Formats: sequence, structure tokens, C-alpha cells
Amino acid sequence: MSLSRIFLLHLLAATGAVASDSADVVIYGGTSGGITAAIQTARMGRTAILIEPTQFLGGLTTGGLGATDIGNKRAIGGLSREFYANIHRYYSEPAKWRYQTREEYFTKKHHGNTGAESTMWTFEPHAATEVFDAMLKEAGEKVTVVRGERLDLKNGVVKQGEKITQIIMESGRAFSAAVFIDTTYEGDLMAKAGVRYHVGREANSVYGETLNGVQVGHSIHHQFIKNVDPYVKPGDPSSGLLPGIEKDPGVEFSGDHKVQAYNFRMCTTDVPENRRAWEKPANYDERWFELALRNVEAGDMRISWSPSWMPNRKTDTNNNFAVSTDFIGMNWDYPEADYETRAKIWKAHEDWQKGLMWTYAYHPRVPEKIREAFQKLGLAKDEFLDNDNWPRQLYVREARRMISDYVMTEKNCRRQEVVPDSVGMGAYNMDSHNIQRYVTKEGYVRNEGDVQVGSRPYPISYRSIRPKATECTNLLVPICLSASHIAYGSIRMEPVFMVLGQSAATAAVHAIEQGATLQTIDVTRLQARLLQDGQVLDFESPPAPVVSSFKKEQIPGIVIDDTEAELHGFEAEGHTTSGFIERGYRHDGDTLKGEQKARFIPDLPKAGRYSVAISYGALGNRANNVPVTIHHAEGETQVIVNQKQKPEGKYNLHPLGTFRFEAGKAGWVLITNEGTSGHVIIDAVQFSPQ
Repeated sequence: MSLSRIFLLHLLAATGAVASDSADVVIYGGTSGGITAAIQTARMGRTAILIEPTQFLGGLTTGGLGATDIGNKRAIGGLSREFYANIHRYYSEPAKWRYQTREEYFTKKHHGNTGAESTMWTFEPHAATEVFDAMLKEAGEKVTVVRGERLDLKNGVVKQGEKITQIIMESGRAFSAAVFIDTTYEGDLMAKAGVRYHVGREANSVYGETLNGVQVGHSIHHQFIKNVDPYVKPGDPSSGLLPGIEKDPGVEFSGDHKVQAYNFRMCTTDVPENRRAWEKPANYDERWFELALRNVEAGDMRISWSPSWMPNRKTDTNNNFAVSTDFIGMNWDYPEADYETRAKIWKAHEDWQKGLMWTYAYHPRVPEKIREAFQKLGLAKDEFLDNDNWPRQLYVREARRMISDYVMTEKNCRRQEVVPDSVGMGAYNMDSHNIQRYVTKEGYVRNEGDVQVGSRPYPISYRSIRPKATECTNLLVPICLSASHIAYGSIRMEPVFMVLGQSAATAAVHAIEQGATLQTIDVTRLQARLLQDGQVLDFESPPAPVVSSFKKEQIPGIVIDDTEAELHGFEAEGHTTSGFIERGYRHDGDTLKGEQKARFIPDLPKAGRYSVAISYGALGNRANNVPVTIHHAEGETQVIVNQKQKPEGKYNLHPLGTFRFEAGKAGWVLITNEGTSGHVIIDAVQFSPQ
């Protein structure tokens, strides 16, 4: 279309003279939340147009994310729960089981279902598509689905005062409605409507939080466990940094424009006849994978992905450990970018992930154990048939976030602040993936930004899904809603987006019926209708306890943290039991008994007698017979520690005794899980001169 014609269309739209498709509610974004918004509008007797910029519906739910993340599933209600009930019915048909039986699947321990529930939380991508299509078909003619129309990012929103009158696509096609709903992951309609928003992390001080901003001290998950050189020429800073590594992370707890990492949730399988071998991308550039190669050569033998099993021996495969499917730091420009730039970022993520899979599966520098693990699984040939078996949706974990009259924060997730105008619930951990890689002062590479802290099921404010009245009175934003970075990390789950999409549509219809703006509708009536439709608005849950920890400098003597120990196993990390030292602690997962050990080696300034103590957090699931060996100048002493019992000493330290040590690194403390029953915790060891 010529520029002159586009200009004319916008001029006519501004004067109300251009013809447009119209409905009571126009929903931009065919994500899972957009689908529930359209269905709810129809069920309330109103018409809806659902516009999807691509050719497929469902967003992440149909795009590979088949392992439902939510936390407490009691928080899921309404159309969201109906979707998972429909998934259950779908898999109740024997014909849906091609590569295994229903009974075989439900006897496995790692799929997240018992098989006896009326809902099912794991599914193949094509199954989600079929269920959504059926639900939309049932909604009937009141829902019109429009595919392949993208909002004009320059002049695509026409307003009169604070009210949107039309939105215009790049093609020139226009849509009008009484109320608009932005259900995209990016928040393009919201942004172009003049609504205020934020991209990146806020400083902790902005909303009185503890888990926002730069989190060097908190980033213990998906981390390097070996020292890995970050320079192009190892040991030579003048040679420059490997791709994707920053010089420094920024000031702790300060805000920035950086966004948590994206990836694709791959659907893989171990069925030989349905499995594609990993292929080396045509534009493969080994420089981008040098960090992964150095990491495994340093001895990190963890299998760096996280396959969750779906029906028919398929997986939803996600990021795991230090160098995995998350393309860390390469998405910061995505939220504000134009379509062309986003397409380049999208393609770069695809190239990265495909290249990494080939590297781990076939590169000669990768140990055989790792290569075998990656060769066992490959893309499922019967999924994403229109996209060469690759997921059609990039996992945009976070982009723009609206700033409205109420901003959801860490305090809400901990239930330290409970809102009265609930339109749904969140229940997942406060979860941010890593945001950047940087060089430590010691000259090694480290990931930063991963935060995983538990929350309590909590209500989400209606005020957080609609803008301020001074900015727009007929727009709802249930996905890029008003939340801080860390609170959004909990809210951003597909079931919650479905809940909020339905609630947004209910509010839209109420505004139409009441002749009111979205800011002035009767919230009590809104909540009554939501409850009538099966939504869960709140249930009793105590506030989450504030987890305390200690810094090494607070503690007298010489303290060796778990991050400084020689580890064989003990890969699982935790920070939910109060009283740990530094960033967190590690545990054995109550598995691989006799194979996991941690050696704490101090560098003692002089010979003499030292009292020795170990730190651990006591709980009922801990082992009561943890063997701890102290290697000292007079031999070795073994002490059995009951980690069910609270440590006796200050700083959560349990004394083991006093022993004579030589100067230097001749002595050590060894903790193993041999012969234990229950979780074995390792945190820190203190050596105090006597």
C-alpha cells in the first residue's frame, strides 16, 4: 500500500470517516488470554473481534509450553480451569494416545498428574490448539477471529480525548469498538494508546521491595559451578570478552532497562520414528558457543536443559543450569523494537537455541555423557508442521508493564498487602530468569538476575489491569498489566493470563452495560459476576515469612561458603529456609546416596587449635544421620549430625568440636550423603581460632 493511501486512511480514521469492522469488544492478541477474553464476551451476549498478528492462536499455551506453571492450582478458576478440564477430556479418548498408553503415562512420577483428577495440566502443543479451536467454535458467531493483521506502530491508534475510537492495522484495515483489550505479550496497543509503562527492572527503593533491581547476591540458580574464563583469548582481558558477556552487572539493587531472558519451549521426543536429529544451522558461529564448551571442559557435567514429559513421550523442554536455551542478554531491545528488529531478535534466538542443541549433541569438545543425553531427544516430527517442527512462539517472559493506579509488587506476592478488588489470583514463585552475564572481580563469568522466591496465593487488583483514567478510559491490559518486575515474575503464567483475560472481558461488558468508563464501573458487581462464572478471587493463606540470611563478614573466624566448596553433586540450590549464609544453600535432593560430597578447605593463617562448626537449615525432611569428617593435624574425626534439629550455635552454626590444624590448606571438612535418609544440606563451615 502506498504511503499516500496510508496517510489518507489515517486522516479519515481521525475524522471518523473511514469504514471499519466493529464489535462491542475488540481484542488485540490471540494469546491464551485473548482467547478467553473473546469467549467470555460472547458468553455475556456481546460481540468480539479477536485479532492475531500471526496465523496461529494460543501464544505459549499452543507454542510449546505444555507443563502448566502455577504453584497452587486451587487459584485457577473460570475459563482457565475449563481449558484444563477440556484437556483432561481430550486425553480420555484412547485414540489420542499414539506412542504410549494413558496408563503408561500416568504411572510415571515426573509428569505432574495422577490421572484421577478432572483436570489435566500437561499436554502436547497440537492438543492445546484443538481444545482452543473447539472452545472458540462453541462461542459461535459472536466471536470473529482475524489472523495476520498487525497494528500500525506509528499511527495505529485513534483517540478522542482519553477514549480509543479505532485501531488501524498496517494493511489499513480498521477496527472500532466500545472497549479494547490488549492481550499481546508486548503491550503494543497499550503503548500506542499513550498509556504509561515501564521496561526493565525497577530499583528496590521504588516500591519498597527486596527482590527487584540488580541481584548479584541473590542469583544462585542456573549458575556456573566451575570457574570459566570469559575472554576471547583465555586469561587475556585485552583480547575482549566472548559474545554476550558484560563488563560489570551494575549497582546492586539498582534499576535498569534489561529484560529477563527469552527462549523457545521445544517439543522433543525420544521415539525414534518421530524424532528429528539436531541439525547444525547453516550460519553456525562457534564463538557464540565457546562459553558452553569451556564450561563442560571445566567439568560441569550437568545436562543443560529441562525436559518435562508430556503425553505420547514428548516433552516441554525449558532452560536449565548455566548455559542453556535462554539467550541471556540478547533480548533487551525487543519490547520497544519495531517489527523488523523484533524479527531479527526472534531469529537470533532460534539460531542460538538450534546451534546450542547441535553443540551439546555432536561437538567433539563435549563429553560423551552429555552428547548422548542430547542425542536421545529431538524435535517431534508431528508438532508445528507449518514451522518445520520448531515452536511458533518465542517465550516473551516480560516486555512492557503498565503503570496504573495500583502496581502489583513483592508485597502482594508475600500477602503482606492484600487488595480488595481482586479479579483473579497469582500463585507461582516470584521467578525471574537470568538477565545478563558479567565478569567477576576474580575474572570469571557469572550469570545475574535469576530470582526464585516462594509466594503465597494472592489476589490481583482490578486496578492493575486497567490504565489511569487520565490516559485511557476504554482499554484493558490483562497481560502487560501494572506490576513491578519481580511481581510480574509470579503473575506471568499462562493460566493466570487466561483468568485475567476472562476478567477483563467481563469488565468490558459491564462498562458497556453500565454506560461507564472502566475506571468507574461497579467493582462489587464485577466480582459477583466473576464468582458466578467460577473465577477464584481469593482464599485464606497466611503471609509468606521473610527469609533471613547472614553475610560472611558478620560471622567471626574463617567462613567457607558452599559456593567455595569442592562439589561432587549437591547441584540443587535453595534459599527458602531462614538462617543461611550468603546467597543460599545446596542439598542432595534426597537422591544419589553415597555419590554426593562437598569438601570445605580453609586457608588458615597459622597453625593452632580451631573450633569447627557447620551451617544448615533444620526441617522435618532433613537427614538425621549426616556424616561429617574433619581432617586435622592429628588425623580424622567423624561426627554424625542430625539436620532435623536446629543448630545450637549463633548464626545457625552447629559446633563439631575443636581440633588442631596446620597453617595453609592442609585441613578440610567433608560432608557426604552416604547412608543418609532425607535431604542433606550444605551451607557453610566456620573455623574459629582458639
